[in-house]
Amino acid sequence: MELDGRLLLVGCGKMGGALLRGWLDRDLAPGKVTVVEPGAEARQATAALGVAAVAGLDELEAAPQPAFVVLAVKPQMMDAVLPSCRRFAVPGTAFLSIAAGTTLATFEATLGGKAAVIRVMPNTPASVGRGMSVLCANAEVDAAQKAVAGALMAAVGEVAWIDDEALMDAVTGVSGSGPAYVFLLIEALAEAGVEAGLPHALATRLARATVAGAGELAWQSEAPAAELRRNVTSPGGTTAAALEVLMAEGGLPDLMKRAVAAAARRGRELGT
Repeated sequence: MELDGRLLLVGCGKMGGALLRGWLDRDLAPGKVTVVEPGAEARQATAALGVAAVAGLDELEAAPQPAFVVLAVKPQMMDAVLPSCRRFAVPGTAFLSIAAGTTLATFEATLGGKAAVIRVMPNTPASVGRGMSVLCANAEVDAAQKAVAGALMAAVGEVAWIDDEALMDAVTGVSGSGPAYVFLLIEALAEAGVEAGLPHALATRLARATVAGAGELAWQSEAPAAELRRNVTSPGGTTAAALEVLMAEGGLPDLMKRAVAAAARRGRELGT
């Protein structure tokens, strides 16, 4: 991975750590990255990768100007972190934020209206290189900075861009929070297996393998999900009987719509 200049990663928790490992796996030179992470254990793990790590932004007073500042902190922490980043808001430097709900306007208000800012909503499968990231940039971001931002996120999975920032809350509800819905499905499927008489260990194994396998099939197939569903559903068979329950009024499709709407609504609340 080519990066013209240095990269400053603020926050190296689960997502920040996944991003860092993805970049290094794509041959980004460790010497080009500096991590700001208050947690001592996370700093030690970062240092073991050959990446410089400090506890706070105040330790970077004499550091070279970064080409990219990646803000991998939770939305609730942004008010405390962002003012200290204002000195990096100069021409040639872009900001990339993973914080749900924190709008481009919020960044511009703190960093200055000329700051180049990109919002991204990744998800946790980034930790195994199968993430989904959706990005949205303000008008100050140039083509070269967009290309770098896309490459940074492609290191951990798929990438898509949107022009309308208002769609980011829906993105959060679908892909950002989506892995939790899938994990809940595994839990519920395993519990249903136990209720049907299966040993807990076997039910859990069946549920995990089935969801993972179905996901891989959907990933590799060009067919729509509805077609894949029909392919495994014989008329009058066992799957059809189960789907009559799941697809009934108030069933899984309706629940999913309500869940995504709730997540999107919470994303908007975090941005106010």
